[in-house]
Amino acid sequence: MAKQFDVAVIGAGAAGMMCAAVAAQQGKRVVVIDHASKLAEKIRISGGGRCNFTNIHAGPQHFLSDNPHFCKSALSRYTPQDFLALVKKHRIGYHEKHKGQQFCNESAEQIIEMLKDECASGDVHWRMPCKIGSVERRDDGGFVLQTDSGEIEAANVVIATGGLSIPKIGATDFAYRIASQFDLKMVEPRPALVPLTFDPSSWAPFAELSGIALEVDVETGSLKGRKPTGARFREDLLFTHRGLSGPAILQISSFWQPGTPIIINLLPEVDVAQTLIEGKGSLKKQLGNIVSQWLPERLADCLLAVNGLAPDARIADMPDAQLRKLGLAINAWSIVPNGSEGYRKAEVTRGGIDTRELSQQTMMANKVPGLYFIGESVDVTGWLGGYNFQWAWASGVAAGVALQ
Repeated sequence: MAKQFDVAVIGAGAAGMMCAAVAAQQGKRVVVIDHASKLAEKIRISGGGRCNFTNIHAGPQHFLSDNPHFCKSALSRYTPQDFLALVKKHRIGYHEKHKGQQFCNESAEQIIEMLKDECASGDVHWRMPCKIGSVERRDDGGFVLQTDSGEIEAANVVIATGGLSIPKIGATDFAYRIASQFDLKMVEPRPALVPLTFDPSSWAPFAELSGIALEVDVETGSLKGRKPTGARFREDLLFTHRGLSGPAILQISSFWQPGTPIIINLLPEVDVAQTLIEGKGSLKKQLGNIVSQWLPERLADCLLAVNGLAPDARIADMPDAQLRKLGLAINAWSIVPNGSEGYRKAEVTRGGIDTRELSQQTMMANKVPGLYFIGESVDVTGWLGGYNFQWAWASGVAAGVALQ
């Protein structure tokens, strides 16, 4: 005998649990299904274990999508302040760390427990671990799910299984397979918020800088025109053996297009060429000593070597053209990645279900009544810093409120 529910939420992560809680508290009979044995692993590992659960500045301008206006409705109806009110209701201590990012004082587990408690208050049913063999539409408009815990019938199905990021904690292409089954268009998925890699031969001089970190400006693409296609961020950069990481690179990776350069200003507060040229008369020091006052010594030495400049050269004796070349190398270092560290290191997936297939008010598929997609499965990707969780909460609430 099939179990019957008003709503089957597939995926017990941030968006799924939020949606289930909201729907259940409205009186819906809800079941949450997940193939994992541990609940919400992505919440658990986020923010170094303290969960960067939202950003107080979150707005539509902080999200990427082929259909950029889609996210406005859900984000305006469930704001960071709304989620903070929920956090306060559950007496979870939190703090702002950087640029509006909100973190738990203690542990990400508190957010998971909060969502579980919210689900419990609506008497949500759970099927975990539980694998789904098929999702089929009945003639009367409901759905039948064949699972290894038995057959489940539901009037509505919410897909909250996320994207392809971090397969080791259970990411799958389930949402994309369901979209394909019901003939819904996709925006090609790719890793986002991910470290970038470079051709090993060209990166060789920089590989030994692994571990060096500094605040930089980084940009890519075109920032000109009425519809800019690029972006610029000031964040910390981290050198690795294979390439570049740190918040600056994770941010720009979502905008970077293969084959194009990223431009890094390693010293945003100093116009290097102008300072050196104007100081030729008064700066008696050697070039290496001056540059290593501005940058970590290993990085300074590497940049001079790569650009064929002797660290013991006196700047008073150097042609202006050489100083300008060094200025460009530091203030506008242009380098072309050969790829990224892929889904295994990507914090999120860019792309997903084409939002033109969904209602921006309800998250329901326009041509499949009763079928909803929320969270990271959808082509809405936030910046680094709590924005993607805010989309999970907002899209989850939008669907949860709308479920009939």
